[in-house]
Amino acid sequence: MSGTLVLVRHGQSEWNLKNLFTGWRDPGLTEQGHAEAKAAGEKLKARGLKFDIAFTSALSRAQTTCQHILDALGQSDLKTIRNAALNERDYGDLNGLNKDDARAKWGEEQVHIWRRSYDTPPPGGESLKDTGARVWPYYMHDMQKHVLAGGTVLVAAHGNSLRALIMALEGISGPDIVKLELGTGVPIVYKLNADSTVASKDVLA
Repeated sequence: MSGTLVLVRHGQSEWNLKNLFTGWRDPGLTEQGHAEAKAAGEKLKARGLKFDIAFTSALSRAQTTCQHILDALGQSDLKTIRNAALNERDYGDLNGLNKDDARAKWGEEQVHIWRRSYDTPPPGGESLKDTGARVWPYYMHDMQKHVLAGGTVLVAAHGNSLRALIMALEGISGPDIVKLELGTGVPIVYKLNADSTVASKDVLA
């Protein structure tokens, strides 16, 4: 085995609670979201995990989640790299809209296609495929080397940027990856082989 890669979707945000399309907008965590992030740290602590480096997005909900996890592990000052490559999918014209209002405006079927198709973006936004096009190179060039060197790496990011990463790690197809649901604040622990394939996966729900 080579190293360990831990993926965590941020805790519940204020806009998750309000059923709004969030995308690249930057609301903070709810009280529940802070609790979820802290609980994620405790779960990882119970596993005896310590990180060598952390990666997160340019958005505060992921950064706060990352910090809560590191605080729980006594690693508050760990080197943490923030990069927009790990940002949530950009929902374009849907950003900030209530999902029910969007359905009323464009129709339930069209909104469902934008949300759950792999390669159809909403107006002015990104598809999951587009999101992957920035996540995959960043993982390959900046993150993977730490895992393959035997390190333990934390990634605190978003539902769709993590879906794109999981798609590459596990070799999941486009139609199947959009069906994958990621809980807020739930750590996914991967052990990778030296050839970068997945040796094991453990979801700490």
